[in-house]
Amino acid sequence: MTVIRFAAMPTADAEALWNGGRDAYDNLPETMISDGDGNPCRHCLQNIEEGEEFLVFAYRPFPALQPYAETGPIFLHKQRCRRYAAEEIQPPMLAMSPDFIVRGYGENDRIVYGTGAVTEIADIPAYAETLLARSDIAYVHVRSARNNCFQCRIDKIEAPALAETGA
Repeated sequence: MTVIRFAAMPTADAEALWNGGRDAYDNLPETMISDGDGNPCRHCLQNIEEGEEFLVFAYRPFPALQPYAETGPIFLHKQRCRRYAAEEIQPPMLAMSPDFIVRGYGENDRIVYGTGAVTEIADIPAYAETLLARSDIAYVHVRSARNNCFQCRIDKIEAPALAETGA
């Protein structure tokens, strides 16, 4: 059985930006003010409330440049926030849209063709589990179905083997 966990943007990536670092295109993040609608922070996986400042920047959630290393705009609270910790629970920010693209990637960080599907939010965990049960899929991205923006990553956690009871 494959157990899944929802993973936010790594804190090290957020810290770099909060400390004046540059984005995936070597630009400084832009500061904007949230209108309260559709500005999800990729670190805490919560919506950025109306009137709050946030950073907009190019993000590449892959370890290296390569043809499948998609880069796109995402949001981050301008003030430090806690990284999403309830990894076994689907993040609240995913309730802001009726559906998302759910797509599998291999160990080589390339898209596994045929895995991408626009998926209703209620079906995301089940579809991710199905994908992650495959040996050719290392992790899954949840992306905007309308703009393809990275939302979060889903990883597999192999369930511990049951201890032998001797019975």
